Amino acid sequence: MNEWIAEVGAENAELLATRSRTAVLASEYRPKDLGDGRVSYSKRALGAARELSEEEEGAITEDGDGLRVWVGDDAFDLDEV
Repeated sequence: MNEWIAEVGAENAELLATRSRTAVLASEYRPKDLGDGRVSYSKRALGAARELSEEEEGAITEDGDGLRVWVGDDAFDLDEV
């Protein structure tokens, strides 16, 4: 189990995969737009996204509510598959 998926909506999935700061990294460190408003993170992509500051699109947080990816003021649950 080294992949996490979030349902973020089509526009947010495109933003995370192509316009976030991690989108310019090597492919294994980038989130992938799966279509249908879903985005996936490999173990390496998740690690890279954890380095983003809270103000950046695609920031990752983990707390009592679980693992989440942030786009603007909206948080989306990441589920390990």
